[in-house]
Amino acid sequence: MNTFAFWAKNFPQMLAGLGVSLQLAGLALLFGLPLGLLLALGTGSKLRPVRWLSIALVEIGRGAPALVVLYVVYFGLPLLQWTPEGFVCAVIGLTYTTAAYTSEYIRGGLKAVSPGSIEAAQALAMTPVDVLRFVIVPQGLRVAIPALMGFAIQIFQVTSLAYSITVSELTAVASGISSSSFRALEIFALAGLMYAAITIPASWLTNKVEERITLRQ
Repeated sequence: MNTFAFWAKNFPQMLAGLGVSLQLAGLALLFGLPLGLLLALGTGSKLRPVRWLSIALVEIGRGAPALVVLYVVYFGLPLLQWTPEGFVCAVIGLTYTTAAYTSEYIRGGLKAVSPGSIEAAQALAMTPVDVLRFVIVPQGLRVAIPALMGFAIQIFQVTSLAYSITVSELTAVASGISSSSFRALEIFALAGLMYAAITIPASWLTNKVEERITLRQ
């Protein structure tokens, strides 16, 4: 069986694995981005306990490799009398990693909001909460969009680590096929092409969005 026939035979199974990878990335971003915003706001809080707790969560999440976080979640939760399946553990672990990293991108975006915009809002007698909701956060997030999109590509690639906790994502499927067929190079080449089919257009889109935002500033 030649390479293309081998790829065609295993493509449906690989496509299912790619679907799991996309689900993991999507859920990690869905839950991680709002948590990242909360951590970004927490690190700038005037309440010392909130600030230090937020900083600790961010630094631990950024300092620990994603694989270690996945292991801690997968092997740690059973000690708390909860034994979720690997997919749930992967979502929890990747959500924490996403929140820790994106909090720094968001915090940078919030700091980039011009003082003039804030002063104008205050001149309109807006409350500090309204200034935050309607001025700082929207403008800060817009600045952070390119960095967040770039991170989304990275977290999609990081989902390949979930195979280590029994999640049948793309890399795990490729590994299984490799073990049974002994054609590792060919099947992982296909996996690489499938990852690239997602990441290359996403990178191009990220660059276009960054250029558009730069032009509007």
